[in-house]
Amino acid sequence: MAVRQAVFLVGGKGTRLGKLTATTPKPLLPIAPDMLLLDLLIEEAARHGFTDIVLLAGHLGDSVERLYHGRQIRGAVIRVIREPEPAGTGGALRHAAGMLDPWFLLANGDSWLDINLRALAVAPPRDRLARIALHSMADTGRYGSVELHGRRITAFTEKKAATGPGLINGGLYLLNRAVLDHIAGPCSIERDVFPELVRQGAVDGRVFDGYFLDIGLPETLAQARRELPFRLARPAAFLDRDGVLNTDRGYTHRPEQLQWIEGAREAVLALNEAGYLVFVVTNQAGVAHGFYHEADVHAFHARMQIELADIGAHIDAFYHCPFHPDATIRRYRHPSHPDRKPNPGMLLNARREWRIRDRGSFLTGDRDSDIEAANRAGIPGMLFDGGNLLATVRQALAAVRPVAGPLPKPIFTETPAMQAG
Repeated sequence: MAVRQAVFLVGGKGTRLGKLTATTPKPLLPIAPDMLLLDLLIEEAARHGFTDIVLLAGHLGDSVERLYHGRQIRGAVIRVIREPEPAGTGGALRHAAGMLDPWFLLANGDSWLDINLRALAVAPPRDRLARIALHSMADTGRYGSVELHGRRITAFTEKKAATGPGLINGGLYLLNRAVLDHIAGPCSIERDVFPELVRQGAVDGRVFDGYFLDIGLPETLAQARRELPFRLARPAAFLDRDGVLNTDRGYTHRPEQLQWIEGAREAVLALNEAGYLVFVVTNQAGVAHGFYHEADVHAFHARMQIELADIGAHIDAFYHCPFHPDATIRRYRHPSHPDRKPNPGMLLNARREWRIRDRGSFLTGDRDSDIEAANRAGIPGMLFDGGNLLATVRQALAAVRPVAGPLPKPIFTETPAMQAG
């Protein structure tokens, strides 16, 4: 089964930030007027399909608990565990021992590595206890460096000894619960636990090229506030379902009917790796005609997510329209529901609910109604007429590029409240 638990370390004091963290935990510092760094980290985990979020709080943990405990964000349920006394990042993990899954994602709450989290969590290694996300840096001096041979991490170099370009620890880990056997008391998982596991050959590493930042210093916090507003919005790929992602068997709805179109899962993975939000937008007239229920639609989509996770891919959200002008079930009868393609309602709903950048966004469908919905939403529509979906998506990406390029003007300015923490 896919890894579904993400644990965040949010207990540090943030002493290098001075008065900014005197009354505010570092992960609760605002990075935009409407967003805390921890909001961003949780949303990222949730959209990648991590549905069980655990926050390990320490310094000013009551603030974390008040804001997050019991909340749901994009379907993920959040729990907060407060350590009774400072125990370091390793000791904090022991406090959560009773609720940890066999494999779970562990992340620092004061840094962000913008990667496909599913790629980190795919196929947990049978002969290792940990997998660390690594990132290339021009100067490793501030972070310390990591030596990687093949996929096995062989050594860590401390901050003061590390110089020049190399790999650093990206602050994201896939861990086996058995790592707790190596934590006896208060300790640092980075300085005490990982080096010992490396000596045992129990840690592998994966290199990721995504955008990286941490907010541990006043200058890096300022950098986050300058740069993140440009990165919070992403282009979106809207994909029709039956006939595009899976074989259309006629009112397909049972999970066991799922048969992927050639290259479909790989196409979703390519979009994930390109930094796209990926949405399914599908008319489901079978619900309106009474052939199956909306719960069946959700079950089918859940099966899709499981099989996508097997290769390190994911869909960010599914949108479906159960309405039809000739529905046999009265509550689903509507002459022209705004969500039913060729109307653009599902695309517009996604635009309201997610930070979508229109530049670079597109829709891929197999019917004229799909393309018309894209046109009405103001984005390109790419017709899929069979064959390999990965090839079609690559053509679409080439057609809508450059996604990167000169950034727009900032969407916010730092307010006095943010300057004060």
